Amino acid sequence: MKRIRSFAAACAVSIALVGIVAGPALAQPAAEPPVPTTTTPPFTTPDTDSCPFAASPPPAIDLSEVPAPGSTTPQPLPIPAEAVGGDRLAECGAIVPDGAPPLPADISATGFVVADMDSGSVLAAKDPHGRHRPASTIKVLLALVALDELNLSTQITATAEDAEAEGSAVGIGKNGVYTNLQLMQGLVMASGNDAAHALSTQLGGDVATVEKMNAKAAELGALDTRTATPSGLDGPGMASSAYDLALIFRAAMQNPTFAQLISTETVQFPGYPKDLAIPEDQDRPGFALSNDNQLLYNYEGALGGKTGYTDDARQTFVAGAERNGRRLVVTIMKGDVLPIRPWEQAARLLDYGFAMDPNSSVGDLVEPQSTSAVTSTRAPEATPTLAQPPATASGSRQSEMQAQGDTVVRLSIGVIGAIVVIGLLWGARRMSRNR
Repeated sequence: MKRIRSFAAACAVSIALVGIVAGPALAQPAAEPPVPTTTTPPFTTPDTDSCPFAASPPPAIDLSEVPAPGSTTPQPLPIPAEAVGGDRLAECGAIVPDGAPPLPADISATGFVVADMDSGSVLAAKDPHGRHRPASTIKVLLALVALDELNLSTQITATAEDAEAEGSAVGIGKNGVYTNLQLMQGLVMASGNDAAHALSTQLGGDVATVEKMNAKAAELGALDTRTATPSGLDGPGMASSAYDLALIFRAAMQNPTFAQLISTETVQFPGYPKDLAIPEDQDRPGFALSNDNQLLYNYEGALGGKTGYTDDARQTFVAGAERNGRRLVVTIMKGDVLPIRPWEQAARLLDYGFAMDPNSSVGDLVEPQSTSAVTSTRAPEATPTLAQPPATASGSRQSEMQAQGDTVVRLSIGVIGAIVVIGLLWGARRMSRNR
């Protein structure tokens, strides 16, 4: 009997210990009723009043902008002594004409511009010269260069390097035969980095193509723009602005071929032959290629546009639309998918622009080569930093993660304690039987 009483006492102590250790995790107070949720997720409109991006984009969150061995990160482009497009465009917050109605409330973009594509009048803007990464919207600039230099009827045979280009792809394949027109369709309709690679190869390679793109940007007066890659993938020194994207898109829309390409909804795109080095590989048939710009399908009068996204650039967008004989361009930089998608934010801004007096203006889209005397020697206000690894969780998120970890530990201890108790009870029972 002494043994049984001893085991019973041990069990009681073990149960008490389990209750002390695991109690907080297993016996929580009743949860409060959930707070009613809304159908629109919350979002924060970025505050740019202090001009935080006047010299360069914010630091990268990944390693995409670390220079290649032997190279260095280029210094930020000079900041013009006078704002390109007019004095008001030097402002960094929201910019509207005197007496204009409030801007749409659903805009999460850090910078944007709404302008008349024909007169060049800037109707409204936010941080128009703030420098951000353009992502694939810079393909509009590549298209301008390619249209200037390449014969669209020329056929090329795609290489493995074309087909394996990093990032988004239209789907060209090794040994596939494509005209430059088809490559341009893949570039602007499906944001194909594979098509961008095939085009840049004909333009002299990536380095030569980037030089040509930067020269074209300077010619247009896009002084915030420096391209690091033909496709829009992030790279050291990559930058543009909402104002510059409007300039570039306006220039591109003056080319009838580009205007047709950007407004095309669907075309047939070629397939490519099987790879003889791969057993049982098969020919890839052609397919219907659809435009990935949702504004084109959902906004009355849409003329076309170009989407963009990278982890560092976030959402970028440029598009045009026509209403009652009036054509507008809208650009969005460093946006988000909340509270509405980028093309929907662009639609709100276009509606705002079309509702404004055509004579209203806060500045102008300059004509090509009209800014050569305005390039400034004023030093940038900040220097870029190398891309840093993603930051660790902090603040409430870190506390939440710690709390979850503590709960797991308490539950684990409780489970182990319960197993010990069961073992003790089983042992006591066996001893009782043995006696």
